[in-house]
Amino acid sequence: MLTIAEHADLRTFNSFGISEKARRLICVETETDLREALALASTHKWPVTLLGGGSNVVLSGPVDGLVIAMRTRGRRVITRNGSEVVVEGEAGENWHALVNWTLDQGLSGLENLSLIPGTLGAAPVQNIGAYGVELKDSFESLDALDRESGQVTRFTLADCRFAYRDSLFKQAAGRYVILRVRLRLSLRPQLKIEYAPLAAAWQFTGLQRPDARVVSELVCQIRSSKLPDPAHLGNAGSFFKNPLVSAVKLQQLLVEHPQLPHYPQPDGQFKVAAGWLIEKAGWKGYQQGSVGVHSEQALVLVNLAAARGAEILALADRVRQDILTRFGLELEMEPQRIG
Repeated sequence: MLTIAEHADLRTFNSFGISEKARRLICVETETDLREALALASTHKWPVTLLGGGSNVVLSGPVDGLVIAMRTRGRRVITRNGSEVVVEGEAGENWHALVNWTLDQGLSGLENLSLIPGTLGAAPVQNIGAYGVELKDSFESLDALDRESGQVTRFTLADCRFAYRDSLFKQAAGRYVILRVRLRLSLRPQLKIEYAPLAAAWQFTGLQRPDARVVSELVCQIRSSKLPDPAHLGNAGSFFKNPLVSAVKLQQLLVEHPQLPHYPQPDGQFKVAAGWLIEKAGWKGYQQGSVGVHSEQALVLVNLAAARGAEILALADRVRQDILTRFGLELEMEPQRIG
C-alpha cells in the first residue's frame, strides 16, 4: 500500500538543499507503485511532479498536487556479444553507483561520466555529459511509461532525439516516465581523454595500457577539485549550458576575446565555454546573502545558507543579463524550475 506524506519537506530531495513543501509526496519502489500513484493523482486531478535524485532542479516555491520520487532499484547484465555487453538498470538507481558497478564488471564506456549526481532515469532526460562523453555515446534503449496511453514504450537511440543537454523527454516534459535504461558497454577500453586536465592527469600516471577504472578515479579527482559536494554546499552542478554559436559569431567574439575556449560541433556550430564567460565577467566567487557563484567553478551557483529558490533564480538572472550585455550571448539554465 502506498504511503502518502502530507506537506513533506523536500530539502533532502534536492541537491540545492532548498526547503520547500510538497503538498503530497509518494516514494515509489516498483512499476506497480508508480502506476498506482499516477492513478491516484488522475482520480483526484492532482498535478504530478516527478523527482529522481533532485540534482537538476530549483524549487522556487511550494509544490502542489503530488510529487513522485522514483526509488526503483535493480541492475543487471542482459546480453553479451563478444566484447560488447548490454547492461540494464532501473530508473531509481544512483548514477555514480551504476558507473562503479559497470567498472566492477570490467566494462568501459561510462568512466568519463563518473561522479555526476542524480539517477539513471534522469540521465537520458538531460543527455548528461562530461569530459568529451555524453550518455548517448553508450545508449542502447530505454522503457518509458506513456502517461497519455498508459502503455510502456521502448525507445531506441534515434527515438530519443538526443542533443546537447536535451532529449525527447525534456521536450515532452511530463508525458513519459522513464522506467529503465539499457547501455551498450565494452570489455575493451577505448579511452576518451582529450579533455586537457584529464589528458594531463592521465599522462602523469605514466600508464600505457588503457584502464577505465583509473580514468574514473582521475575524473572523480578533477570533479572534486572543481565542483562542490552537494552534501556540504548545496548546488545543482553546472547551472548554465555552454552557448552554441555560428562560425561568424565565434569570429566576432575571438576578435575581442582571443582566449575564449571554443569547441567545433558536428553541425558546424561552435560550443563556447559558459564558465569562462562568467569568470571573465567577474562573477566567480561572488556572494550575496545566502547565494553565490562558486569560487572554483563559475558555472556553479551555490546555496550558502538556507537560500530560497527565488534567491538562486534572481542571481542566475543577474548573471545571464550581464553575459548578454557583455558578450551578446544568451545563457540557458540547465536545472528545471519547480514550484
